[in-house]
Amino acid sequence: MKKRRRKKFRTFFGLLVLFGILAMIQTYFQQSPSIPREKTDPFAGVKKYRPQLQSELAKYHLEKYTDVLVALMQQESHGQGGDPMQASESAGLAKNTIQNPKQSIQVGVKHFHRVLTYGRQQKVDFPTIIQAYNMGTGYITFVAQHGGKHSEELAKQFSKIQVKKKPDLYNCGGDKNNFRYPYCYGDFTYSTKVIKNMRLLVDSVPVSGNGEKIKLGNRFE
Repeated sequence: MKKRRRKKFRTFFGLLVLFGILAMIQTYFQQSPSIPREKTDPFAGVKKYRPQLQSELAKYHLEKYTDVLVALMQQESHGQGGDPMQASESAGLAKNTIQNPKQSIQVGVKHFHRVLTYGRQQKVDFPTIIQAYNMGTGYITFVAQHGGKHSEELAKQFSKIQVKKKPDLYNCGGDKNNFRYPYCYGDFTYSTKVIKNMRLLVDSVPVSGNGEKIKLGNRFE
């Protein structure tokens, strides 16, 4: 009888010690300063192309738009793949035909220069220029005829016109759950997304050394 009591006592004592040790370990980790997790830069993939973008823009005296192109590339590809500017189609090629980032940047910057120049001529606002990188210069003409200021509603209207021209091509792959459907030509939210990227990159985008800023809601003069 005494042996059983001693055995139970030893078991109870052992469990008590075990729980005590576990409690001490828990207290130690709760009091220890937590190691801060390193934040991942969502723009890391495109920032590596910044020098190339700036160099290519300099050929057109447009270095001031470097951050705009970084934000634009973020929307296009996050800096991934052989055509990070998704410039193949702007050159009249099939999607992802270009498989060289250097060539992609050359063609993409050339396309940006084209829409920027035409946008200035038509006196549209800057969001229209950005949207035109995605939808082409025809969108600039359309906006110029409808007040000169971009809106997602105008982008939808323009998209719908293009869809009617080629319904079998611009059908969102037949996916009616696609957020763009039935406005399957381009992405009517494109400008909104790129401008959001611009603001995440910097509070405001400097466009010259004298502190001049791009005013997203204003027309070019």
